[in-house]
Amino acid sequence: MKCGEWIGKFNELAPESYACGWDNPGLLAGRTDKEIRKVLIALDADDGIVDLAVKENVDLLLTHHPLIFKPVRRINDQDFVGRRLLKLIGNDICYYAMHTNFDAAPGCMADLAAGRLHLLEGRPLEVMGESDGAAYGIGKAGILLEAVTLQELAEQVKREFQIPFVSVYGAEQVKGLVRRAAVCPGSGKGMAEAARQAGAQVLITGDIGHHDGIDAAADGVAVIDAGHYGLEHIFVEFMASYCGRKVDPRAEILEAPLHFPAEVW
Repeated sequence: MKCGEWIGKFNELAPESYACGWDNPGLLAGRTDKEIRKVLIALDADDGIVDLAVKENVDLLLTHHPLIFKPVRRINDQDFVGRRLLKLIGNDICYYAMHTNFDAAPGCMADLAAGRLHLLEGRPLEVMGESDGAAYGIGKAGILLEAVTLQELAEQVKREFQIPFVSVYGAEQVKGLVRRAAVCPGSGKGMAEAARQAGAQVLITGDIGHHDGIDAAADGVAVIDAGHYGLEHIFVEFMASYCGRKVDPRAEILEAPLHFPAEVW
């Protein structure tokens, strides 16, 4: 299958039109007529991933986060964006990103994260549209399958997402058991109010930041900060399965190894 056909399948799952206005998903480098036989899937197109794509001689690199956000005025080896693009283009590797369109689309990031936490009756924290009569959008709020303590919920997050550590804000705000929770993979800055309005006792997210964390706690919502990478690396496993089942079963699909960019020393 050619790259353009792969893009068609990606858009069946998470249309680029679902993305936020500030975002930049889509084909960021490469040719739509390129024949795709080998694919590497990762969260970010960092130096290690781009080098791996070259080493493995893949035809397509698929990531969640776009390498290009701002307009590129020049492509050279003087900055990391240019260096990575030069390697991809020089090795005839197509590069496609699925970002907030994947975050919001039904059955994708929000639903996947909610599923790992066994959230029932989930509703988007930020509605972005409607598909087949159901709202879709960023994040999910719902009822936990079983009421648990905040500590038990934090341990569940670590276990389900294979995370080595989390940060918790406002532990004193949760009295008794947690029954209602919200999850917003990636950066949850500014989502605490939406979680509160949805009746969540706890917001599970990443990149919350000091002030957002203590402000959310002051407003009655505890926060489990699992890191940006921590909640979103599930993109890799899911898309590897999707490509193998729904796009081209004949293609060789490589998954980037789990690698947390932040460590506890």
